[in-house]
Amino acid sequence: MSNPVTISAPEGLPFIEISREIDHPVELVFRAYREPELFRRWLGPRGYEMDLVEYDFRTGGSWHYVHELDGERYGFRGVFHTVRENDFALQTFEFEGYPDVVALESITFTRLDGGRTRLDIHSVYPTVESRDGMVASGMETGVTEGYEQLDELLDELAGS
Repeated sequence: MSNPVTISAPEGLPFIEISREIDHPVELVFRAYREPELFRRWLGPRGYEMDLVEYDFRTGGSWHYVHELDGERYGFRGVFHTVRENDFALQTFEFEGYPDVVALESITFTRLDGGRTRLDIHSVYPTVESRDGMVASGMETGVTEGYEQLDELLDELAGS
């Protein structure tokens, strides 16, 4: 069974916090973020095709992908400012549907007892309005379904 995802968008503050525990070790979770072919298999809502245009998960690398469903295309792009193996990533995040709104997003990979991992994501937007636009875009479905797909991928990689 999938662990619940917690998404918080505090009233009046321009950020979103996402937290989720994963029943696999940090090294495997980090690998699913680092390797483009693995990343492509789990990110985003179910049923969408992903075109991974560019993905270089390292300090100074950049990324760009497009999700497509029924001819509708949703593009996202950013730059990795810091990537520390099995620990942390800091990136920019831009949804092409909201041009000129760039969030700064940190991802922390925390080791838990029993070979488990907690992911904590903190996204800061330039305004509360831009943050609210992201929340209203259906982000929660994409995040939740993406983590369910991550569980499935990690189970496969671990031979579970």
